[in-house]
Amino acid sequence: MARLKTVYNSEVAPALMKKFEYKSPMQIPRLDKIVLNIGAGDAKENAKVIDTIIADLTLITGQKAVPTYAKKSVANFKLRAGQKIGAKVTLRGDRMYEFIDRLFNLSLPRVRDFKGINPNGFDGRGNYSLGLKEQLIFPEIEYDKVEKIRGMDIVFVTTAKTDEEARELLTLMGAPFAK
Repeated sequence: MARLKTVYNSEVAPALMKKFEYKSPMQIPRLDKIVLNIGAGDAKENAKVIDTIIADLTLITGQKAVPTYAKKSVANFKLRAGQKIGAKVTLRGDRMYEFIDRLFNLSLPRVRDFKGINPNGFDGRGNYSLGLKEQLIFPEIEYDKVEKIRGMDIVFVTTAKTDEEARELLTLMGAPFAK
């Protein structure tokens, strides 16, 4: 089912072990989770926006999305604490590997003038963040049914200690980094 998981066990892990000279297989970095997040500023006027975002994320990932709420009230944005302002999904296990496979091999190549993902999206602790401008790159989303084009943030959380280890892990898993 999750082809990438077997590729990780048979090819990626031994390559990382050899390159970084780990003493134990437990030191080998692995992908912990993937978090997808869509924020909607216009959700304060129209509550149905959150429902469409949740439906889109559920279609894309195959897992039910949960709404996110504002933590603080901000008068300038007409925002109250506890108000729904977006949706998120956390993927682990087989769904995570299935999603990453579809993202790298199907969705990202559909982006117009795609030259690779930004190699500078690492946070210093081995996690990688990627921003997409539209949800239409996923084949599950039907173009005619989209009310508004929305961007999303995708965060790859790894057990790597450094950005170099995480970059190598994602590269071996098929991440198309720009040269």
